[in-house]
Amino acid sequence: MILKLALPAGSLKEATFNLMRKAGYAISSSSRSYYPRIDDPEIQVMLVRAQEIPRYVAAGVLDAGLTGADWTAENRAQVQVVSELNYAKQGLGAVRWVLAVPEKSPIRSVKQLRGKRVATELVSVVKDYLRRHRVKAQVEFSWGATEAKPPYLADAIVELTETGSSLRANNLRIVDTVLHSTTVLIANRRAWQRPALRQKIVDLSLLLKGALLAEVKVGLKMNVQHKNLRRLLSLLPALKKPTIAQLTDPEWFDVETVVDEKVVRELIPKLKLAGAQGIIEYPLNKVVP
Repeated sequence: MILKLALPAGSLKEATFNLMRKAGYAISSSSRSYYPRIDDPEIQVMLVRAQEIPRYVAAGVLDAGLTGADWTAENRAQVQVVSELNYAKQGLGAVRWVLAVPEKSPIRSVKQLRGKRVATELVSVVKDYLRRHRVKAQVEFSWGATEAKPPYLADAIVELTETGSSLRANNLRIVDTVLHSTTVLIANRRAWQRPALRQKIVDLSLLLKGALLAEVKVGLKMNVQHKNLRRLLSLLPALKKPTIAQLTDPEWFDVETVVDEKVVRELIPKLKLAGAQGIIEYPLNKVVP
């Protein structure tokens, strides 16, 4: 059994390779190869444009793939969505497809697009969006450099953004959000019905989600006297409950837990005041709840 797995070429490639490595897979490729090497003999990897992955997975050419929820919707792909993986090329989190116009444009709402020209790569999704708002406009496929098209080649665009910096650099103003999208692991429906392939895909999903969760978590380990234990525990958030172990001195305990990295800066001084000693913060590779 070989799982034929598509990974996205282009802007999402580096983030995906890093995630795969953190999930435990040794993966590498040369700049000219579309067939990366992976240390799992049951997986065959191919690099494919994210826009095309849903089509090939739906057709059964590939068993599974990492792509965008946006491209799955655009292709109207009949696939099994296994899991959402909340990362993008610049970090964790969803991305947005936004309706944008030139700063000086009089267009302030989607209703004002009636009879206008809209350029985008996400043609089907944008047509559905306009239909929901009962607006008739001309939607044209953009082959790239979409931000440069207004005002001469298009009245408005629908473009992907993570931070909005590229839109601002091109003097464009966001009017509305058309779609939020995350990376998704998808599977061919026939492959999903085969127990061995399904288990392989489920295992991959588990490891990828564990690696992603570890990106925002850290481990904390500390010692505390019995008299301060209850106070210290009241300060500690945890996935379940902290691990507590008695040391050789019966008056002292070792406490270990996993917390959100963003709270550690405020948490450690509070733990110290509560009597914690020997506080250690350490990174995590995977967190599987």
